[in-house]
Amino acid sequence: MHITVKNLINIQKKIEFELSLKNYKNLPKIIAVSKTFKIDKILPLIDHGHVDFGENKVQEAVDKWTEIKEKKPNIQLHMIGGLQTNKVKYAVKLFDYIHSVDSEKLAKKIADEQLKIDRNIKIFIQVNIGNEDQKFGINKNEIKKLVDYCKGLKLNIVGLMCIPPVGIDPLNYFNEMSKINHAYGFTELSMGMSADYLDAVKTNSTYLRIGSNIFGQRS
Repeated sequence: MHITVKNLINIQKKIEFELSLKNYKNLPKIIAVSKTFKIDKILPLIDHGHVDFGENKVQEAVDKWTEIKEKKPNIQLHMIGGLQTNKVKYAVKLFDYIHSVDSEKLAKKIADEQLKIDRNIKIFIQVNIGNEDQKFGINKNEIKKLVDYCKGLKLNIVGLMCIPPVGIDPLNYFNEMSKINHAYGFTELSMGMSADYLDAVKTNSTYLRIGSNIFGQRS
């Protein structure tokens, strides 16, 4: 068994144990963040039956995934990095989810480009939950405005996404994000990475973005 598959199974067992303590049975989906990794590390996961993968650069994703997705149409590809408007027309052809919508300009571009090719990408709005200057995402007080704008464009908004500040216990941030997400009636919630995914599980995340714990450290 390939090491990436072993790592994935180990993570799934930890999640199942955490959920068993809450008597909660809805398993979150694991997005295997394959950015920078070559296909030889990804194929064993695909052969194992894993379908959710994450990339943060459009061109790398196009080069890596176009042929695979033609052969394996069940693969769900997630754009988890900042998305430039000039890359949107390529992104909407390939990705099934975009986790990083944080402006009206980007939302409008996605709506326009996916309409041209009759696609309906699932969208997460990225929230800068810690109000950090260096991070993408909108502030909490801007969520309603952007949600309403996206709904006006008939974008398929499925939930919110956040990355908590590094070096601070993420649990309070995840709790707050979960409550906000629930208040809007969204069914999906994208939060939790390799260092904090179990905290995200405790706070009702439905999509975990896990890279190094599956693939190892990036060089």
